[in-house]
Amino acid sequence: MSAVPFLALILAACGATSALEPGGEHADAAAEELSSAPASEPTGDPPRAASSERAEGSAPVGSGERRGPSDFSEIELARILRHSPLPPRPPDPTNRWADDPRAARLGQALFFDARLSANGEIACATCHRPELDLTDGKALFEGLGVGERRTPPLWNLAWSRWLLWDGRVDSLWAQAVQPLENPIEMGGDRLAAAHLIASDPDLRAAYNELFGALPDLADGARFPEHARPVAGRPDDPHDVAWRAMEAADREAIDSLLVHLTKSIAAYERLLVSTDAPFDRFVAGLRDGDPEKLAALSARERRGLKLFVGKARCRMCHVGPNFTDNEFHNLSLPTADGGLPRDAGRYEGSRLLRADPLNAAGKFSDAPKGAAAERLGALVVGSETWGEFKTPSLRNVARRGPLMHRGQFTDLAEVIGFYSTLEGQSRLHGHRETVLVALELSEQEQADLRAFLGSLSGASLPETLLGPPTLPRAGQ
Repeated sequence: MSAVPFLALILAACGATSALEPGGEHADAAAEELSSAPASEPTGDPPRAASSERAEGSAPVGSGERRGPSDFSEIELARILRHSPLPPRPPDPTNRWADDPRAARLGQALFFDARLSANGEIACATCHRPELDLTDGKALFEGLGVGERRTPPLWNLAWSRWLLWDGRVDSLWAQAVQPLENPIEMGGDRLAAAHLIASDPDLRAAYNELFGALPDLADGARFPEHARPVAGRPDDPHDVAWRAMEAADREAIDSLLVHLTKSIAAYERLLVSTDAPFDRFVAGLRDGDPEKLAALSARERRGLKLFVGKARCRMCHVGPNFTDNEFHNLSLPTADGGLPRDAGRYEGSRLLRADPLNAAGKFSDAPKGAAAERLGALVVGSETWGEFKTPSLRNVARRGPLMHRGQFTDLAEVIGFYSTLEGQSRLHGHRETVLVALELSEQEQADLRAFLGSLSGASLPETLLGPPTLPRAGQ
């Protein structure tokens, strides 16, 4: 395990907070406030089903004890408070259009547009299906071909400093290029994307409003129908066509591509999961509202107690997004029982440094900003071999299979693995030394699953779940 993840684990174990943990240094004081504040008697109907056990364990009026369930210690309450609420969406200085509603609308149109793919049938939304919690429900992604990893969820990525399972990109806009031009995903190319924008009056008008006039692509000799850089494959027809273009024309197309993907990123920043039953429960811990405290059932509260205690989930799943945004090697089972062959973060770090679209590159709007400095401090060592990013647990109960290769069908299998570590692959790379079998009882496993279900947030507005209506050209 690399130094940064190890530090994150140590900080979590010591009760320290991440940048996403609101009230961090004041969490213990908040717990003391909860302990000393008067409690309120639960009244009214609980907001969710299975309400008969909602108010169980709350302190009675005049008890002089903490507000909220009495089955948590002050340390546990302090830890719980660090998981909610979700803080405001952070800015992305590398993308000057990150929070421009016009860019988000154009990006949403592109997200659902299958014309960007080589066969005209695959869009971003093909693998990130709104009805499947922005995933595809498959163990390995399927586009023009079948991949070697699972489609990652898109929830709350505005708070992520590294993207994809191996962290090979450091911004949402750089990430959007990956599936677009990957030959086994969408199989598109940047020249075809440019010609699509130029040929569609509404897309062209939306683009021109944001980024200025498109380059004149009418000269087919200068701007072929298809072209893109293909690293390590100089005989690829797309790469041959790309290298035949003038340098200034290639840069103009690169800029156009980045404008499109920065628009897609602006849309993806709106894909936020919050207002889960757990969030309402934590709000109740803060203000003593009995209806909010009733948001979790007794079983879910028992699972929460395990989450911040015995089950050690908080060692990696920290803060309001329930992730440390770092990388770990869990020696997960392999399909054939042999050694894993995916280098994960080790190769991802190399690809990130070489990516011309990284935060320090010329297409970044903050090439000397914090993200670029973080990239400069990135340490790549053999201990990162086989490490993969900790996913957020927001909405985890609504999706599956789980893990980076879909190794487990559902949460029951995941929790069962952590309970016994049965089926761990043979040692390779540097496995997490803090990973030990939890030896959870069947009841404890069921309670933990119930709590994880309480992390499912409110549905997105319908206006974000399909292609938008762009203003008509000329209107």
